[in-house]
Amino acid sequence: MGTYAVTGAASGMGAAVVDRLVGDGHTVIGVDIKEADVVADLSTPEGRRTAATAVLDRAGGVLDGAVLAAGLGPAPGRDRARLIAEVNYLGVVELLEAWRPALAAAERAKVVVFSSNSTTTMPMVPRRAVRALLDRDVPKALGSLRMFGKMAPSFAYGASKIAVSQWVRRQAVTREWAGAGIRLNAIAPGAILTPLLEQQLATPAEAKRINAFPVPIGGFGDPGQLAAWVVFMLSDAADFLCGSVVFVDGGSDAWFRADDWPRAVPAVRLRRYLARMRSFRAY
Repeated sequence: MGTYAVTGAASGMGAAVVDRLVGDGHTVIGVDIKEADVVADLSTPEGRRTAATAVLDRAGGVLDGAVLAAGLGPAPGRDRARLIAEVNYLGVVELLEAWRPALAAAERAKVVVFSSNSTTTMPMVPRRAVRALLDRDVPKALGSLRMFGKMAPSFAYGASKIAVSQWVRRQAVTREWAGAGIRLNAIAPGAILTPLLEQQLATPAEAKRINAFPVPIGGFGDPGQLAAWVVFMLSDAADFLCGSVVFVDGGSDAWFRADDWPRAVPAVRLRRYLARMRSFRAY
């Protein structure tokens, strides 16, 4: 049995993951802003440091895996866009960087980061906001979103999920992660019937917008189903899974971009592609 850290452990999909892991006999160190083993506010640098250190102390310096499920969605509020950027991006990458030595110590550790199908179904997300988050410049990212006014939190959400997915893809294949035996992947849910979604569906205007969104199989996903996917991605069966973003969204991503992916490497990138091939050595 292993030891796993789970952020966003107190509710929604994070709680469903905790239930599955505990039910399978694993030790889980839950992180959340309340009602968790480690109580920390991931929207602040101090909170992220507290979460990182407390988990390492409880794990004894060895983690068999981690699930980064903590996240904020769009909602009214002057500071909401900043909170989304801090929690959804920095609340993932800063914790994982702090935990990486403990994950490497387990030799075959698995990490699952919660992304979203908004990464490919949400239009007009500014690339400069994504680039700024990847550079960890939250003020610059927020500056690029001011033009959207009250819609800024929605675009902050999209930018945060694109940025964290790109971070996963970039880091997963490096010597520090793949080379250390850590399998780093992301899961991209669609509309999952969590308490947050139920609250949104209780508002007629929100319900109309949500129900109009294309989900080819119809309906909403179940948190338990997502948890089963996460547990698989943490298992030995996922040893060959590296740098993947797995969409579990009822077909929405495929509906929007059926012909966009997979796509061959463009000819204009051939020189860089060949250079990387020549420089590669198995870790």
